[in-house]
This record gives sequence, structure tokens and C-alpha cells, in this order.
Amino acid sequence: MSVTATATATDRRRRRRHTGVAVGAALLTLGLTGCSGLGRTAVGPVIYTTERDRVISVNSPSVNGCHRLAPAGANEVANRTLIDMILYRTRDCTGAGTTYVATTLTDANSPRSLPWRSYRFVH
Repeated sequence: MSVTATATATDRRRRRRHTGVAVGAALLTLGLTGCSGLGRTAVGPVIYTTERDRVISVNSPSVNGCHRLAPAGANEVANRTLIDMILYRTRDCTGAGTTYVATTLTDANSPRSLPWRSYRFVH
């Protein structure tokens, strides 16, 4: 076998390998996208501090629905998930006076403000 034939065979194998990796990555992406609606979570924790300075961490909550905070509410909420969230002063994620907390940010209430009582994710 000549040097040129060996180089050509090596190039073909290399192209096949790259094509196989690209096809595999595309299929994996399609598969994950198809299942994303089933039990999707906000990867990472939501960490909040209650009025009694108790720190509570909720790891990877569902992106669907309204999530209640501790009964007394929270004075500080840290969004360490990969999805933005909205904080509410009511227990059912309704009403005015909401606050938008982007991913990796924290919101802290002033001492005179009402506590946060629930949150929902923006998706």
C-alpha cells in the first residue's frame, strides 16, 4: 500500500468518525428536546431565608406551577437555577407587587416590606 492510499484511508476513517459524532450529538439533542416537557426541572437550587433567619434550599424544583415558600414567607431569595423566576407576596402566585429575579441573582426585601410567599419560573 502506498503512502497516498494510507493517507486517504485515514482521512476517510476520520471523516466517518466526525460524521458519526455529529449525528450522535444531533440525535441526543432531539431526544432530550422531545422529553423536555416531562417533569422538567429548574436545574440548581432556590435558596431563601425566612424571617427567623432560617436558610432553606430547594434543589431543582419543577419549572411548572406555583411554588410556596415557608408559611411565614422569605425576606431573601437567591435564584441559583438556570431559569429566571418571579416572586409573589401571595401564597398562590397572584397579585401585584411581584419581583423578577434572573438566574444567579438574589433579591432581598427591605425591613418594612412584606415577605415573599411564592414563586414561579419564567419558561
